[in-house]
Amino acid sequence: MTTAIPTLPRLPVPDLHKTLRGYLKSLEPFLLEEEARGGPDFKNAYDARLKLVEDFEGGLGQLCQRRLLELDKSSPHNWLDDNIWLKKAYHEWRAPLIVNSNWWLALVDDPNVPGDVRNPSVERTGYTRWQVRRAAWLVHRVLDFKAQLERNKIHPDTTRTGLWFRHAALQFYNTCRIPQHGCDHLSPLPSAADPHARKVLVMAADWMYAMEAVGHDGSPVNPATLERRLRAIVHDVQTRLAKGERAVPVGVLTTDDRDRWAENFHHLLSLSQSNRSIFDTLTSTVFALSLDDYAYTLPPSHRTPDKDLAAHLHNIRSGHGSRPGHNRWYDKPFTLIVEANTRAGVLGEHSPVDALVPSVAADYAIVQGVDDDAFPESVESGLLGAQVDSDTTGWERLDWVTDDRIAQECDHAAIRAKEIVDESDVDELVFTGYGINWIKNEARLSPDAYIQMALQLAWYRTRGEFTATYETALTRLFKHGRTETIRTLSADSRAWVLAMADPQCSNVKRLELLRRALQTHTALTRQAATGRGIDRHLLGLRLMIRADAGESHALFEDELFTRSQSWKLSTSGLSAGYQFRGTGFGALYHDGYGI
Repeated sequence: MTTAIPTLPRLPVPDLHKTLRGYLKSLEPFLLEEEARGGPDFKNAYDARLKLVEDFEGGLGQLCQRRLLELDKSSPHNWLDDNIWLKKAYHEWRAPLIVNSNWWLALVDDPNVPGDVRNPSVERTGYTRWQVRRAAWLVHRVLDFKAQLERNKIHPDTTRTGLWFRHAALQFYNTCRIPQHGCDHLSPLPSAADPHARKVLVMAADWMYAMEAVGHDGSPVNPATLERRLRAIVHDVQTRLAKGERAVPVGVLTTDDRDRWAENFHHLLSLSQSNRSIFDTLTSTVFALSLDDYAYTLPPSHRTPDKDLAAHLHNIRSGHGSRPGHNRWYDKPFTLIVEANTRAGVLGEHSPVDALVPSVAADYAIVQGVDDDAFPESVESGLLGAQVDSDTTGWERLDWVTDDRIAQECDHAAIRAKEIVDESDVDELVFTGYGINWIKNEARLSPDAYIQMALQLAWYRTRGEFTATYETALTRLFKHGRTETIRTLSADSRAWVLAMADPQCSNVKRLELLRRALQTHTALTRQAATGRGIDRHLLGLRLMIRADAGESHALFEDELFTRSQSWKLSTSGLSAGYQFRGTGFGALYHDGYGI
């Protein structure tokens, strides 16, 4: 009996008429709100947009749709991912990656780490024994996840979900974003014979090292060997610091405006052939590990219910508050971060893959705590001193050749990074009143839609207005599917929020309106997940307009077209179990939220 190998369908080009009608529907809450605040009459304003839509659909829109269908036919996988998404969503953005684009995950504590290590009675700086052990264990686990994936042992390609996940998960290993003027790109995957493809980039005190971490058969190096090599690297760092040496923090340049970083990047490579070799090594490494010689704490003036949690989130997102951006390479898609007290997390450049996918790898890494049997020697609490048994093989320094210009640019980039970080807070509400089980089983409502409505109400109560709201939907039903937008703000969500704000409205009416809003949101979610969303299609249609041939349309020049996509409330669900203390990404606007 032959078992059919599953395949994933191509992401469809949505129906033009349905997309434009969906777009009109999404404008209703904005137009209703304008009318309620003394602006244009709803019907007149709606009819004006209807006229734009009908004109586009009957003319230039048909031509754009045909061009999009032709593009799809000539694309190996799908029209969006092959041609548009990386460039328009990520690589053409010139804004710094720190806060603005990278995602982060704060991992739960390892229960096998002694309490006096995780919560020392006296704060201290320096690398610790348990920090290095946990780092070695996490590196091994992430590499084991990759090996199991490549061998089809987990998430096998015998299922459609496995097909989608396997392709997606292998995108964040062994690559790096490369800065270029106007539009960045990703480094090509190294060949199987490339020895650097079996290494991990290690950063400590702004110095960089390449550590051999994968065997020739693709299996991860055992945790004890990784620990010895990390100890040796830390010992090398300590020796250099003791001599008064300080690294030029080249990694800080990756936090800068992308065009400025591109300019400095090309200058850096021009200084020495060895810099080109270092960069080739860096891009080929499987992923990165940052060892921080501190456990970050928030200043006393910072108000938050859980200072340890908030400090953890801050450090994973952007590093030490007084010197953000140090000891990181923001262009790497997956960076493990381990602090001196063993707090750990992951930071990732967003373009190769969406955060849910690497979060599964992180979940695999921490679901099993440090295994004492994997290490022949017990480890004590305390700082890591000189190691006479350090492994002198299996790792190498990556020492950049720099000049005064690069050193000065690092200083300036660090100042700009601190300005960005100081303008953006990160915190978390731990709500214990009820959760998904109550919402599903008792209230019998959709948890995702329920929480989205809560966010709509919270925004309105604190701002007194409504805003365009983005929620991510994964298009994982399709080959190389990425994401689509769910426009959470709808006429129905607005009606419910206003009912909650009206003291004369009964709870019976409020519940009725809530159910209607939830049904609308669930329908929008289903459409987005099944390739029938509107925003990626609108983007594709707009890009098919040939401005150089004099083509344009007022539909895309309407201020409401822009305002309806100004996501001051940007949200993304990341449900990967109990292994994360917190997750996050930055707000798109200074007066917005990334949730």
